[in-house]
Amino acid sequence: MAYAKTRLMYVSLVVLGALCLYFSMYGLAPFKDEPFVFKKERGTFLQLPDINCRQEPPFLVLLVTSSHEQMFARTVIRNTWGKEKNVSGKRIKTFFLLGATASKDLSKVVAQESQRHRDIIQKDFTDAYFNLTLKTMMGIEWVHRFCPQAAFVMKTDSDMFVNIDYLTELLLKKNRTTRFFTGFLKLNEFPIRDKHNKWFVSKYEYPWERYPPFCSGTGYVFSSDVASQVYHVSDSVPFIKLEDVFVGLCLEKLKIGLEELHSEQTFFPNGLAFSTCRFKKIVACHFVKPRNMLSYWQALENSLEEECPAV
Repeated sequence: MAYAKTRLMYVSLVVLGALCLYFSMYGLAPFKDEPFVFKKERGTFLQLPDINCRQEPPFLVLLVTSSHEQMFARTVIRNTWGKEKNVSGKRIKTFFLLGATASKDLSKVVAQESQRHRDIIQKDFTDAYFNLTLKTMMGIEWVHRFCPQAAFVMKTDSDMFVNIDYLTELLLKKNRTTRFFTGFLKLNEFPIRDKHNKWFVSKYEYPWERYPPFCSGTGYVFSSDVASQVYHVSDSVPFIKLEDVFVGLCLEKLKIGLEELHSEQTFFPNGLAFSTCRFKKIVACHFVKPRNMLSYWQALENSLEEECPAV
């Protein structure tokens, strides 16, 4: 009888131990196998652009996320809206953000491109879509370290059309120089939990039910002091692969609010049908292929003196 009781107690303890182990691994650890990641090491710069912001501070710096394969897109941007120019006496400069690739051939081509154009900012992290946060933070770090004298910064993508003239006009009218952040405002967004979705985020990566206010990563603009503030606070913000959300988390911690640039919509992350009069009054449009970018830009340049009907 005593043996049976002892055996029953032993079995009970084993079962209880197994249950405790199970719930510690699964029930109490909803983020199993996915550590709660904070910002990665900053990495090392491989390519830096040729600019002295102290001697010639630009009014606006454009940071364009790109990849090694997008050489043609970079060429088109350099010859259209990304061309160095002065707008209303304000200097505009464009730079491209890249990571690293395992391809020696592509690495060599990009290094040659960087030497020729001196407009590439590159670090040694793997250039992949889900490292876009690292790529964006590299650009922000570069502004903080090498070009804090710029008045404004725009982060955008290589499939965007940007109307530099209208953006400059609106920034001058806004007359804001500190703690300013604008773009296409996303104020009530929720994490996508569908594993088959491109923008899937697990509860382990982001356990909260709602995102903070942020601007669409296709294109946002901020005063350069925000770059330094985001850079400093980013180490204490949970890392997330969605760069626009990550920047939004940084802004929330800094208590920097988002602002509309204009009373009318000027950022179009979902694209927009082209017309010269319509594009004269936009800042940025998504889903523009290089060949269309060239034709859009030429049409706008040729219509500078033409008046558009009042809407």
